[in-house]
Amino acid sequence: MSDTIYVYFFIWNYMSPTENFIEQFILFLHNPILLACIFSWLGAQFIKCAIKLIYGKIHSLGELFEVMLWRTGGMPSSHSALVTSLCVTIAFRHGLHSDLFIFALCFFLVVIRDAFGVRRSSGIQARKINEIGNDLKEKGIIESYKPLKEVDGHTPMEVLCGCLLGFFVGLSFSLLK
Repeated sequence: MSDTIYVYFFIWNYMSPTENFIEQFILFLHNPILLACIFSWLGAQFIKCAIKLIYGKIHSLGELFEVMLWRTGGMPSSHSALVTSLCVTIAFRHGLHSDLFIFALCFFLVVIRDAFGVRRSSGIQARKINEIGNDLKEKGIIESYKPLKEVDGHTPMEVLCGCLLGFFVGLSFSLLK
């Protein structure tokens, strides 16, 4: 039995359940795949905030936190950055042939397609339906109209920039140890 396996066997069998959980949680927090995903997402959100601040689209501290932590859409795509860094770090750690990478690649394709395909299209449609509903309400054809939520999708350039950011963050976490 190798020394590493023996240490893990020893830790697993002789630690209390609390100590074992704490050890596992610390290992979880130091996982390069998790860290790459978190840093790529936060990096994209930070860049998004900086761009909105430069253009004067953020007017309060609360709005700044909302953009940083919650709001979707805009340059660069944080969804694209996260799934790209996930794919890149898994590819480096487990190889392009691994089942885990294939799963991450399929997840990447679904998220990217959704980012600038489905979500963008539904947002454009909701905006148009809201215009029609408001016009009908103003003309008195209907009594009331409750607007649809207009989901912000991404342009292809926003998705591409998110992918580039995620690629370089994932590459950094994979190569720098």
